[in-house]
Amino acid sequence: MKRSIFLPLLFLTAFSLFGDFHSFDELFPGLDPEKRAQVFSGVFTESQEEDIRLRFLPSGDMGPRIAGLVLKNMRPSCVVESLTVLPYPEGKPLELLSIYNAMGKVRDLKGRLYSSFTRKKDVPLFEEATRIASQRKHTAIPDPADSPVLPRSDTLYVCLKDVNFGNSYYQADIFTEQHGLLYGLSNFRNLSYGIIPVFKEKKFNAQFYVEPIAEGILVYSAAAAEVSKAVSNMVDIPSAIRKRIEVILGWLSDNISPVNNISP
Repeated sequence: MKRSIFLPLLFLTAFSLFGDFHSFDELFPGLDPEKRAQVFSGVFTESQEEDIRLRFLPSGDMGPRIAGLVLKNMRPSCVVESLTVLPYPEGKPLELLSIYNAMGKVRDLKGRLYSSFTRKKDVPLFEEATRIASQRKHTAIPDPADSPVLPRSDTLYVCLKDVNFGNSYYQADIFTEQHGLLYGLSNFRNLSYGIIPVFKEKKFNAQFYVEPIAEGILVYSAAAAEVSKAVSNMVDIPSAIRKRIEVILGWLSDNISPVNNISP
C-alpha cells in the first residue's frame, strides 16, 4: 500500500497544541525502527497463523481491552494486526466527535477498490454497502446526519455485498474510550464462498482503535478468524482478512483525514 505523506512543520512549532495527547512511542515503546518507519510511510501489517497472539497492542489499559474484544469466544486460526498514523487535516488536532461521525458513513464503503490477484486488476471489494435496521430486519436505512454529541457507545448493523462472500452481515459496536474510539466489527451470519461457509457466525472479529496522538491520527487494528482446517487449505485466510482490513482502513482514512489517501 502507498500513501501520500503530509507532515506539516506545524508539529515542530506548535507542539503545545498536542500537549495532552500521547506520543506514538508512549503507546508503542520499543517498536522496531523498520516497522516504525512503515507505520509513518504507509501501513505496517503482520499476520500470525502459528503461535497465535496479538503482538503489537497499545500499551496501558487499551491493550488488554482490545485483546479481550478481539478474541472473545474465539479460538483463532489466524490474526492480522495493522498500524498506521494519518496526518491531521491541515495539521490541526481532530476531535473524537469528528472521528465518530466519520465512522458512521457506511455507504462510503461502496465501490472501494482492492487489487485482485486472480483478476489482475483493481476491483470493488464491496459492491453495495448500507446500514440495515437490525439483525432480524435487513431493510436498508440511510446513514444518519452527523451527530452533535459524542455517545458513550453505539451499535449499528451493516450489510456489505462482498465480491467474494455475497451479502455479508455485520454488527458494528463503537465505544468511546478515555483517549480514542473503538470500532468493532463481527459477522452475525456466516460468510460463505458459494455454498462453503468460510467464516461461521461470530467467527470473524475485527477491532479498530483510533486515537489522536501528537504525530497524527493513530489507527491500530486487530482481526481474528476461526476457520476449519479444510477451509484454511482452500482459502488464503490471512490474505482475505488483509484485503478487508485495508479497504476499511482506506475508508476510515478518507473520511477522517481527507488530505490523506490509503489504497491497497
